[in-house]
Amino acid sequence: MNYIITANTDVGISKPTNQDSLTVKIINTKQGKMVFAVLCDGMGGLEKGEVASASVIRAFDDWVRNRLPILCNSTIEDPIIRAEWDEIVVSQNDKIKSYGARQGIKLGTTAVAILITQKRYYIMNVGDSRAYEIKDNVTQLTHDQTFVAREVELGRMTEEQAKTDSRRSVLLQCVGASDKVYPEMFFGTPKKDATYMLCSDGFRHEISNDEIFEKFRPDVLYNDVEMNSNTINLINLNKHRMERDNISVVLIRTF
Repeated sequence: MNYIITANTDVGISKPTNQDSLTVKIINTKQGKMVFAVLCDGMGGLEKGEVASASVIRAFDDWVRNRLPILCNSTIEDPIIRAEWDEIVVSQNDKIKSYGARQGIKLGTTAVAILITQKRYYIMNVGDSRAYEIKDNVTQLTHDQTFVAREVELGRMTEEQAKTDSRRSVLLQCVGASDKVYPEMFFGTPKKDATYMLCSDGFRHEISNDEIFEKFRPDVLYNDVEMNSNTINLINLNKHRMERDNISVVLIRTF
């Protein structure tokens, strides 16, 4: 299995800084080509969210550089990825909290990460940034850790009510602003000729799954130029519809 990748981030129409951070890379390993990506949405209402998001990106980059080659010497197992990614997130939560305490500020970030190997995908999520699989339809692979998502799960709110509720961005936890952080992990088999997407909440508020499918379905993503063009098109559509948050998206096309 091979990959095409692209990533874009935009400050949006209202915020003075872009507090999102992201990375995506194709990696040549002893077990074949892999793709690794992380996307973090620094907390818009808190100070220096970009510091928190960039710190988490660096920590995962260090893991890819130092630990992944070692893991590729043998079989990569779900519990190992879970334990090591948990350790990264918990360590970053403590580090960012300590930094904020020293500076007298509050800061935090969501985090969604994906590693796609030839046989398995591994996804970690904290907060409300999302991972999707797009093939015959648009499938959300992660669960939002938000107040409204919990209310929907408990049957106290409908999906439609959640989309417009004023509390839709209230997080149950995030990295750097939670006393304890509990990452969720998701595992599965990657599909050939599919698109895997990571995005911040700013990317998805003002556009529909049908619009995402139209631009990101695998058969229209021939190369990285087409992927980049379609991504920018949807970012601009979000801005035209007055999305006020930073807007970020990572695409991975398998073939």
